[in-house]
Amino acid sequence: MTARPRGRSLRTRLLLFVTATLVAVCAAMAGTTAYLQRASLMSELDARVGDEVARSLGGAEPHPDDRTGLSFLTENGHPAGMLAARLDADGGVVSAAVVRRDAPLRNLTADQRAALRGIATDGSEHTRTVPGLGVYRIAAARSGDVRVLAGLPMGDVRDTIGALVAAEAAVAAAGLVVAGGLCAMVIRRQLRPLGRVAATAAAVTRIPLDHGEVTGLTRVPVRDADSGSEAGQVAAALNRMIDHVETSLAERQRSEERMRRFLADASHELRTPLASIAGYAELMNRGTDRVEPVLAWRTVSAESARMTGLVEDLLLLARLDGGRPLERAEVDLAAVAAEAVWQARASDDGHHHWRLALHLDEVPALVVGDRTRLQQALANLLANARTHTPAGTTVEVEVEAARERCVVRVRDDGPGIPPELLPTVFDPFTRAGSSRTRPPGTTGGSGLGLTVTAAVVSAHGGAIDVASTPGRTEFTVRLPAADTASARHPSTSGHALH
Repeated sequence: MTARPRGRSLRTRLLLFVTATLVAVCAAMAGTTAYLQRASLMSELDARVGDEVARSLGGAEPHPDDRTGLSFLTENGHPAGMLAARLDADGGVVSAAVVRRDAPLRNLTADQRAALRGIATDGSEHTRTVPGLGVYRIAAARSGDVRVLAGLPMGDVRDTIGALVAAEAAVAAAGLVVAGGLCAMVIRRQLRPLGRVAATAAAVTRIPLDHGEVTGLTRVPVRDADSGSEAGQVAAALNRMIDHVETSLAERQRSEERMRRFLADASHELRTPLASIAGYAELMNRGTDRVEPVLAWRTVSAESARMTGLVEDLLLLARLDGGRPLERAEVDLAAVAAEAVWQARASDDGHHHWRLALHLDEVPALVVGDRTRLQQALANLLANARTHTPAGTTVEVEVEAARERCVVRVRDDGPGIPPELLPTVFDPFTRAGSSRTRPPGTTGGSGLGLTVTAAVVSAHGGAIDVASTPGRTEFTVRLPAADTASARHPSTSGHALH
């Protein structure tokens, strides 16, 4: 049995918070109303008490010699329940009685008179509890030697306040029930998208992401990803995170697939020269006359050189991919291009036409980088053109310089690169098809030349792209220019090397 998580849910906490807030508001409103109502009623009662005291004093003044008489209470107009008393000079109660409806006055007992002692005759109101009669609002006044006290019961005020509080409590309870129900509905409706967000997150966590192809991850429905609400913002953020995860996983899978293909191609490329070396070495060990020693050694040397070049290219790619720093020095791309063209023409034996065009009207073609690697990258582009174009093809290298960047273009008028090959032309071990023919007797490269070139250009902060149509193929290398503010180079625009 699965244990239920401890603690209250967000919906319950919100409902409790809203309920507590409503209770506090209702209590504050009820308390304020009761306080104001009581203050109003007490003010009115105090005014009546003051009137009764003044009336009683006015009735007692004509009889200054009668220190104990309460004849003024026999006058009409005194409310039932009113009590009155005659006081001595020390504030003691000489006589006291209470007015009854349609009945004679009833004198107060000793305990009741004791509750009236100590009241100053300054007209101020006091609240006293009279045993057997209840709570009274009392005031006392004097005129010469005449001192009287009058009081009215507070029962009506207390009953009114009690009824008001009871009515407010009933209304508040009903309002809380209705408001609580509405709040519960609103909170449930507002938090429903969060429930779907949680369900989506739980569904994603159940998918194995550590292996296999991961596609079609569950997303929060679009209707719940409205950025106008907090829940919608959470849903939209979760969808973006799932998109990022899916994209990252797809990229990881593509990277792993490229790595597997790379390792398979590298193994194949290394196996071929190794097989040739092993075969010729075995024939030489047997001392057979079927193969000449000179030819065998030449073959072994050629295959060894081929394998060495492949391994060096692989190591260079690994270093560049690992972010190994290159040498940093000022390099003249025009000189590098001229040297690369001369070397390409020397190794071509006249099968192609080689041209060099320099456009350096404003600034020299200076970049900051590794001269050896830049020369290798340009040599790879020229070797690619020489290997994959027929005899008679014209290959032109063009160098342009500007204040912000330098551009090197290598173009040829060969048959072009097949359109389906263009997206992967810089991938490792990519080889052209039959549309880019090779000269007789050539074996082609290992398929890493363009990959190395792209890696070298990227390591120098540049970019390389290719455009190809039948009769025109052009590789364009763009590199950031070095700071040439203090050095100007003479214009050599239009110079060409044949």
